Amino acid sequence: MTPKLDGKVALITGSGRGIGRAIALKLASEGARLVINDLDAAPAQETVDAIRAAGGQAVVCVGSVAAPDFADRFIGTAVNEYQGLDIIVNNAGYTWDSVIQKMTDEQWYAMIDCHLTAPFRILRAAQPVIRALSKSEAEAGQRAVRKVVNISSVAGLFGNAGQTNYSAAKAGIVGMTQTLAKEWGRMNVTVNCIAFGLIKTRLTGTAGEGTAIIDSREIKVGVNPGLLATMEQTIPLGRGGTPEEAAGAVYLFCIPESDYVSGQTLLCSGGLTGI
Repeated sequence: MTPKLDGKVALITGSGRGIGRAIALKLASEGARLVINDLDAAPAQETVDAIRAAGGQAVVCVGSVAAPDFADRFIGTAVNEYQGLDIIVNNAGYTWDSVIQKMTDEQWYAMIDCHLTAPFRILRAAQPVIRALSKSEAEAGQRAVRKVVNISSVAGLFGNAGQTNYSAAKAGIVGMTQTLAKEWGRMNVTVNCIAFGLIKTRLTGTAGEGTAIIDSREIKVGVNPGLLATMEQTIPLGRGGTPEEAAGAVYLFCIPESDYVSGQTLLCSGGLTGI
């Protein structure tokens, strides 16, 4: 049986680790050719190596999604390597929390830049490529449906204490999704959004006071074990999700069966419908 995404070109930000890596492996398993991105070269290359070892195709585009030149490099990598562009998943992200009276401008703009401005720039850079491909296909009597999947959060839908910056950015990506679904429908592009709840990754599932270096900033990561247990008790399924389960939700919007679904936000939260 032909893989559902056979030959499709998929670009995934933040795909060296965690949810992004799981998305990349899932799409590659269905025949997609990948452009893998991460802040750091090593995890990005590890994902590429895993895909190639399984018989798939993947290349690396390393760098911060918040860099002004990133979007053009990212889209250019897909065009130069594969001469196409079929799926874009705006996944890269992290949190930098504080109550509003203690939140700095730097914290605010870091979240807006990563979660909202970066997807905007990527999709802006992609539009001329998609338009040209769509026009060429129409002239040849062909029709191809392309996919954009943006990543939001339950915090973007319901808010979350200590996350004014993150919640605002994740709410913004929902609005961007709905707008581009209207603008890009004429090019046969579906634009949808996944709002994740608690997904256990190094940023959300690590106990203790660990840190990560993100855009030259040392950011605390991980959740206190007691708080994590309390959070999980509020989830109807009784647990946080795995990266593979998160990837499955993204996959639903990438396959042909969802070709007539656009402008939607899907909660992937184990049944959690508020915070």
